[in-house]
Amino acid sequence: MQMKVYPFKIPKPVDEHLIVQIDKEPLFYNRLHQHEEIQISYIINGTGKLLVGDSIHQFSIGDIYVIGSNLPHIFKSIPGELNAHMVTIFFTENTFGVDFFKLPYFKDLQSFFLNSNCGFKVLSGKKQTSDSILKLSSQDKLERFVTFLKLLALLSTVTIEPLSKFIYSKTLTSNEGERLQVIFDFVFKNFQKPIALKEISKMAFMTPNAFCRFFKQRTNKTFFQFLIELRVEHACQLLSSKNELNINLISDLSGFNSISNFNKKFKKIKGVTPTQYQQSIFI
Repeated sequence: MQMKVYPFKIPKPVDEHLIVQIDKEPLFYNRLHQHEEIQISYIINGTGKLLVGDSIHQFSIGDIYVIGSNLPHIFKSIPGELNAHMVTIFFTENTFGVDFFKLPYFKDLQSFFLNSNCGFKVLSGKKQTSDSILKLSSQDKLERFVTFLKLLALLSTVTIEPLSKFIYSKTLTSNEGERLQVIFDFVFKNFQKPIALKEISKMAFMTPNAFCRFFKQRTNKTFFQFLIELRVEHACQLLSSKNELNINLISDLSGFNSISNFNKKFKKIKGVTPTQYQQSIFI
């Protein structure tokens, strides 16, 4: 499926309100985009990094995410690893009518819509949730409608982890989206190397000061905060792998210029040292 950066329109078949999309490709689409629809995505295969709003996360097999309306995001697969396979449900609060979800019958679903604003990862009830998502891809319209409502009810009660702290209230312009896409593409490919502010500003066709304001206003953090978080999340993936890499090598492979700086930044973001994080994974 061809993806556009901003705005991205979800292809809608005639007479279909609830959209179920199956992505099965060597890599996920890797494009920064946002759309009006809320999406519920189940990762069947694939690993990589997920950028949502102002935050970076790892994604892996079995993960389930809810991404809110107009919340910018990218699924960035790790090349050369597992083929990407994801089932996604797209819908809006008005999919079944402007006031449908405002009916008193759906009062208990309001927590789902509130939590979706910042996006969230499902932590409990994953088997039941994933089974419902998979059912939707093969059901007829009436069965799909019933299963979907049950799925929302379930997602209103599960334990979740918020994905972003920054709620997007507007659609970014095409120009803003293109600039951010260039920035993110470059950073994802080069975060293991030193990146100078002057270099990245030039890529966005801005002065360093203008670039810093632009990036902070649209991501809720400074460029270097974003870069450090990306490096730390990459380090987490390496620490979680079974390759048994030592901490010094992981620090180098994640773009840190010294082991002391790596330990300091990692603990500030994760609350534990890299060694403690690694030990907790393999207990």
